[in-house]
Amino acid sequence: MSQPDRNSGRPAPRRLRLAGVIAALVAIAIVAYGLVSRAAENSRLHDLTEAQAVPVVAVVMPTSVENHAGLDLPGRLEAYISAPIYARVPGYLKSWTHDIGSRVKAGDVLAEIDTPDLDQQLLQARADLSVAQANAQLAKISADRWQSLAGTDAVATQDVDQRTFTLNANLAQVKASQANVDHLVAEEGFKRLLAPFDGIVTARETDIGALINVGAAGGAELFVVSETSKLRVYVNVPQNNVPSVPSGTKATIVVPEHPGKSYSGTVEASAQAVNPSTGTTLMQIIVDNSPGEMMPGDYASIHLQVAAVANVLSVPSSALIFDAKGLSVATLGADSRVLLKPVSIERDLGAMVELSSGLSPDDRVIANPPDGISNGTEVRLASTDAGKAKNSHEKS
Repeated sequence: MSQPDRNSGRPAPRRLRLAGVIAALVAIAIVAYGLVSRAAENSRLHDLTEAQAVPVVAVVMPTSVENHAGLDLPGRLEAYISAPIYARVPGYLKSWTHDIGSRVKAGDVLAEIDTPDLDQQLLQARADLSVAQANAQLAKISADRWQSLAGTDAVATQDVDQRTFTLNANLAQVKASQANVDHLVAEEGFKRLLAPFDGIVTARETDIGALINVGAAGGAELFVVSETSKLRVYVNVPQNNVPSVPSGTKATIVVPEHPGKSYSGTVEASAQAVNPSTGTTLMQIIVDNSPGEMMPGDYASIHLQVAAVANVLSVPSSALIFDAKGLSVATLGADSRVLLKPVSIERDLGAMVELSSGLSPDDRVIANPPDGISNGTEVRLASTDAGKAKNSHEKS
């Protein structure tokens, strides 16, 4: 019986060595691939980081087109004429005939005042006048008698003159008493409060039985009558814009209670002075209110049609840079680096700013300069990046 082969079931040594070599080569290949991939990824990450570190900007070209954006300012409506009505005589309010919102004509009676003290003064003055007239009549009779005897030796000339002077004094007293009566009669006319012009009663500050004091110093206003067919709009115009808003400038007025509707007005007067606390000039706009849709005291938004300024360049207000060196604009050079240019503002129109100096029409202005931007800062155009992305997408 033959012996079994001892090497049966075992791999030959040569085959084992071959397998080991193949496994080592595979491991080396895997490690090499990992190292190369990591290096490539690090390179891409570095390039991406460097690219992200460069600010991306958008540029605009200065425009020399006439800007008709105008000037928008807040304002307040006031009555064209407004008269507070005060009492000229003391007393108690007897009655009133017109309440707030009532339309009145010039001369209409608003209220009547009961004046017992004034009535008694008038009675006393008339009695004093009667006494003065009686004394004057007696003095006249006496003077006439003495003057008829002046040509004889029965009376002295001095006595005649005395009677004549007494008559003149009594006549003067009559005139004084008559003047006092006329004064009190005129005061009696103020017992009725009258509307000074056609308008609307916009305030009633009294009621029946209220104690009435005299005048603006001692008593409150009783009524306010306002003429509202035309309204005044007062607006504070910034000092820089005053030369652009001469008399006759057209204005558009919008009030909150009528959204979507506008009213036309005209600048008619200027204070011709700058308020030192606000740096503005007060201007008056007249607006027609014959339909009665607007009310005195209304807040209003005023749009002034400011005339265009020649020889200026307009840029977005977001392009301006304010720093310790003053006002400047960032422009983009041919080498994709920033160049700051000092500028001067001619007019600030809100979203747009008109510059009188510092820029040329072919400057590429950075619309929204990032923080910390300075001369020589490298930037990238947003449009260039968008174009590259588009081309890459088309190729893929």
